Amino acid sequence: MNVVLWVLQVLAALLYGSSGVMKVFMFDKVSDQVPSFGALPPEVWMGLGILELVCTVGLIVPAAFHWRPRLTVLAATLLAFESLVFIAVHIKYGEITSMILSGVLGFLMAFIAYGRMVLKPIISPRLPRLRARPNSA
Repeated sequence: MNVVLWVLQVLAALLYGSSGVMKVFMFDKVSDQVPSFGALPPEVWMGLGILELVCTVGLIVPAAFHWRPRLTVLAATLLAFESLVFIAVHIKYGEITSMILSGVLGFLMAFIAYGRMVLKPIISPRLPRLRARPNSA
């Protein structure tokens, strides 16, 4: 299960990373080609792109370094909720294929969050406790 979750996390990070880059750095170029980009102001799309980029890092780095692995769960959960926003936008614009894709990605992110929280959590190593030495005086 650990390998499956890692593969899904890496694939999701690549997908959401490229989507975030497009929303933050290339929005003006692609917004004319995608009708549903008119549903929200450009600033909101940029904010969603930044969220995707931050969550891309959150999907990989905390789990890879065993540092605050709950951040991986949080990143996946945020992306699952973000997909609900996209489903609503795609319904409004009648973009059925994009709506289905957003639903599948949302389910995938929910599965990663559940997997890293319940099925195969990443355990952060605990530092050894220092014992107090008895006074030798």
